[in-house]
Amino acid sequence: MSKAQPDKADATASIRDRALTLGFDVVGFAPATLSEKARERLCDYISNGYHGDMGWLAERTQQRSQPTDLWPEAKSVIVVGLNYGPKDDPLEVLDKPERGAISVYARGRDYHDVAKKKLRVLARYIADDLNGDVKLFVDTAPVMEKPLAAKAGLGWQGKHTNLVSKTAGSWLFLGEIYTTLSLAEESEGENNCGSCSRCLSACPTNAFPAPYKLDARRCISYLTIEHKGHIPLEFREAIGNRIYGCDDCLAVCPWNKFAHLTNEPELEARLELRWPRLVDLVQLDDAAFRQIFSGSPVKRLGRDRFIRNVLIAIGNSRMAELIPYAEAKLEDKSPLVRAMAVWALSHLISSNSYAKLRSIHQKNEPDIEVQQEWEDRG
Repeated sequence: MSKAQPDKADATASIRDRALTLGFDVVGFAPATLSEKARERLCDYISNGYHGDMGWLAERTQQRSQPTDLWPEAKSVIVVGLNYGPKDDPLEVLDKPERGAISVYARGRDYHDVAKKKLRVLARYIADDLNGDVKLFVDTAPVMEKPLAAKAGLGWQGKHTNLVSKTAGSWLFLGEIYTTLSLAEESEGENNCGSCSRCLSACPTNAFPAPYKLDARRCISYLTIEHKGHIPLEFREAIGNRIYGCDDCLAVCPWNKFAHLTNEPELEARLELRWPRLVDLVQLDDAAFRQIFSGSPVKRLGRDRFIRNVLIAIGNSRMAELIPYAEAKLEDKSPLVRAMAVWALSHLISSNSYAKLRSIHQKNEPDIEVQQEWEDRG
């Protein structure tokens, strides 16, 4: 026996009210379908190899680009947004070479946990009170959340490919609920980028081959978070002191003038993650890393990749007082860390000092890629 379906307008209004009561800043509704243009953009992205090591993006492309291929019973998509607007200018830390720059989204509690907790309550309400079957997602499963958010009226995909909102600028976390309910539809977000190209020109590594196209292989967020191996030499100096992610293209968007500080205490920046000192971070062992970044998305990176990033920042700092800390990492158990210690030292010490260290360490180095780092000093 099928469940009785509530009135479409009443159900939509009640879901919106409940979502806002739960602390979501925005909520929108869209049919469980995406345009052919969205499918073409995804296929173009994959065929050009712009996804880099993120093989999961190339998997289940059909389900990713069409909600009903993921769940045939879905009729509507509820898209919610959590504003995570920062208190300060996120680019200010880039002028402090002794500090590490952590992306705004990762300075507070992991948004997956924060958003999912609220989404589960909303989903339970829809299931129990409105008789709708539901599936919820927070950056999980093959869901094209930004095109869905635009279709649900939350904003539009800017030239940097991220969602832009008239009320939150570039600072929105997204979550979705697929449901069997038929709900009222929103007007799709109108593109308001106009002739502005600040986000494109702000990118330190020229990761945008064209407006609305991102080559992740050149993106600092991808390189410092998703990329598991040695970061290509051509991007290391451009990374500067960015040790987890990059906010440049988001932070320069003019629509941020309408953004405001997050209302969610768990998303506010933790003091120790706002402007952390490189000298403290480089000394972290695995246990200390896990402790400091407990509850943070940074923890998923793992200690070795994180120290890899910190050492790149140390090399770019050109600060002589950090030399002993980089040199100590030549003995680290991780070849990834040892390799970046070599690179950092190549930017911190004289040619004579470098040659002496090389004579001591290179001949006993078991990893070929670390040996290559010793050879690569320019």
